[in-house]
Amino acid sequence: MLPESLIQQIAFIKEIDKLKYIQRKTRLFNSDRNENDAEHSWHLAMMALVLAEHANEPIDILKVVKMVLIHDIVEIDAGDTFIYDTQKNHSNADEERLAANRIFGLLPEAQARELIAIWEEFEAGQTSEAKFARTMDRLEPLLQNTSNNGGTWNEFGVDYSKVYAKKSIMKEGSETIWNYAEKLINESVEKGILKK
Repeated sequence: MLPESLIQQIAFIKEIDKLKYIQRKTRLFNSDRNENDAEHSWHLAMMALVLAEHANEPIDILKVVKMVLIHDIVEIDAGDTFIYDTQKNHSNADEERLAANRIFGLLPEAQARELIAIWEEFEAGQTSEAKFARTMDRLEPLLQNTSNNGGTWNEFGVDYSKVYAKKSIMKEGSETIWNYAEKLINESVEKGILKK
């Protein structure tokens, strides 16, 4: 007889495979192919491991990795909202909450509670781990857009002020990484791939 917890965990594992089908607006580095949410989450986890020393405060790196791996799972139901979307403007908190309860709810109760709490912590952005995880989440598309000559900035008419406003949150998780990012943003204006 198989443990009920295993059956629930396998159901969750099968469900989150759908994350591979959620397309993001950003494209892979130096590429025309759009990234999917699973690729994005994996990349953020690797970035967090590699860049952890640059966090403003001591962080629990395992918690950060958990955050970046699960933060977009809700998009299986709620869909990906483009960071510069002017219609939805990330006002889909109710949809995402329903998605979190449904998808994480496939797991055994204790695991579901843990992952929902980690997802909520990321969303709130108040702890040192959440701040650093959010820094990773804002850095990756910046690197992608600079590698693609403006990428989604040009495609969707996003200007410097919008990019700067959305990216400046990175300084809460890492002043060092923000300094690097700010330099990239300013260089993008100089190169003409980001309109001022």
